[in-house]
Amino acid sequence: MFLIYYTIYKRIKLLKKSYTIVMEFTNEGAESMFQKGESFENEENYVEAAKWYRKAADLGHAGAQCNLGYCYEYGEGVPQDYAEAVKWYQEAAVQGLASAQFSLGYCYQYAQGVPEDFTEAIKWYREAAEQGYASAQNNLGVCYESGQGVPQDYAEAIKWYRKAAEQGHKKAQNNLDYCSRK
Repeated sequence: MFLIYYTIYKRIKLLKKSYTIVMEFTNEGAESMFQKGESFENEENYVEAAKWYRKAADLGHAGAQCNLGYCYEYGEGVPQDYAEAVKWYQEAAVQGLASAQFSLGYCYQYAQGVPEDFTEAIKWYREAAEQGYASAQNNLGVCYESGQGVPQDYAEAIKWYRKAAEQGHKKAQNNLDYCSRK
């Protein structure tokens, strides 16, 4: 009986080690593919960039998922498809990538690939803003200033504009100046 348990224990240990090796290989592979995509994007070869982003995105690389979403949003290297952009932004956003959260919020605010939904826009802007993403902080300020998706609140708008402005965000600096005079 002991021999059976020992054999099972050894097999489980071997499986765990194999799983760890596969995951390390996959993560390294995804990062390498992502970097190839960035290299092609820098050369303005968007078709190749999208191809490599897709490979890395399929392996769960958040940066690649976000960049692939961008490719679909703007039709760079792939046909423009807002719904497909939202799909990839969502994949990256749930992994906590602030740029994807911001982009997803933007899609909800401006009905790109999804129905207009200010509550969802606010949710994603807030996720990114709380990570210090200046553009999300600015857009969250705009929502508070205009009362889109949240009760209108100039003090809250100023708070978010100030956070973005302190990072050098020009629109937020202008918005802060304007909103502070109300």
